[in-house]
Amino acid sequence: MRIALLLALLTAAPAFATPLDDARAILKEAVELPTVKGRGQVPGLAEKLRDRLVAAGFAPGDVKVEPYKDTAILSAVYRGTGKARPIAVIGHMDVVEADPKDWTRDPFKLIEEGGYLFGRGVFDNKFDLSVIVATLIRLKHEGFKPRRDIILYLSGDEETDDSASLQAKQAKAAGVEFVLNGDSGGGGLDAGGEPLGYGLSGAEKTYADFTLEATNPGGHSSLPRADNAIYQLAHALAKIESYRFPTQVNAITRASLADAGSREAGPLGAALKAYAANPADTAAAATISADPLWVGQIRTTCVATQLSGGHAPNALPQRATANVNCRIFPGTSIAAVHDTLVTVIGDPKVTVKAAGDWLAPDASPLRPDVVAAVQHAVHARYPDLKVVPGMDAGATDSVHYRSLGIPSYGVSGMFIKGSDVFIHGLNERIPVSAIAPALEHWHILLTDLAK
Repeated sequence: MRIALLLALLTAAPAFATPLDDARAILKEAVELPTVKGRGQVPGLAEKLRDRLVAAGFAPGDVKVEPYKDTAILSAVYRGTGKARPIAVIGHMDVVEADPKDWTRDPFKLIEEGGYLFGRGVFDNKFDLSVIVATLIRLKHEGFKPRRDIILYLSGDEETDDSASLQAKQAKAAGVEFVLNGDSGGGGLDAGGEPLGYGLSGAEKTYADFTLEATNPGGHSSLPRADNAIYQLAHALAKIESYRFPTQVNAITRASLADAGSREAGPLGAALKAYAANPADTAAAATISADPLWVGQIRTTCVATQLSGGHAPNALPQRATANVNCRIFPGTSIAAVHDTLVTVIGDPKVTVKAAGDWLAPDASPLRPDVVAAVQHAVHARYPDLKVVPGMDAGATDSVHYRSLGIPSYGVSGMFIKGSDVFIHGLNERIPVSAIAPALEHWHILLTDLAK
């Protein structure tokens, strides 16, 4: 009788997929929906994710898909006891466009080949998105009872617009204490697959575009005048080209530069260590600034990226314009960079206008609890690996949270070789072997920080 009852109970019990199965299935669904701007597929992905979370035990009212402009955002609350303030986990569902004619494989099919998974967004940002959702499902199945709410926020237009700004305001209203961002941070591997280090992102440079414009009445090209708009603009751009913003440092960049200097050979390595020890070392700064991979870590940079001018081949130009893209060191205001450009150009006939309403938050403080949790997660995989704070040169949704005073930390579970990074490029790929350890990474992070 007891055996019959046991068999009946086993037959009735739900058969849960493993976290690895869940992550692979979510990743496949996500990649095979072309969530690029203008295709209207983000809401479909958000709804699929909502259905998975509800099926795992999330209350339907705690998982919301909200329309936003021509896309959508998703939020989900893993309810805790309320003994501590909520934390948020963020990522994005959208990807940049991919032309199938340029790819070796269909960019919107998840294809496994040679130990890799290929597809647009398979790394940015659908890898960590899938792992995070699979981890939340795992925690539900395990019956995890956190002392604080864990709120998932997934934006729908990180690559193009600003839906994360709304989610950041929601996080502020919910009293979120800090944010874990799956679209930033992560580990590096050398050519042989051995770990190089793990970067905990606590800051990012501000993105800002400035439009430079020179105008005058123009005229016939046979009657040249001294105030040619193209020449005026060219002179202005030449001045920007030769200008160097002052060097800067904060606790995050000092740590990352010192660590890189200990691993980098030759004059660059020596310069990185010297600058970390003494940011007033001009010789070290000059060596670092000569390297395109490092110049952005010690100062604001501005560079011309687009140029147009004139209206006919036989007419003097009436207008010439250029876009100057700046990546601004945390703590420096956009207004200050604008004023510096105006001063450097020194020509009132060349106007400088910010081409957008950009945010310029400072770096996040390095919270001991976040650092300890990241170290625990990394050391579970690589016991002796150093975790180093870092500053992103690119932009993520963290900017919206930091701008509202909510600390945000890039803590991706990805470890990858530099030769395998094809984010935004052709044949984007990830190692299949990266998924399982990333699941453990996020499990440790969430249980450590929410328990």
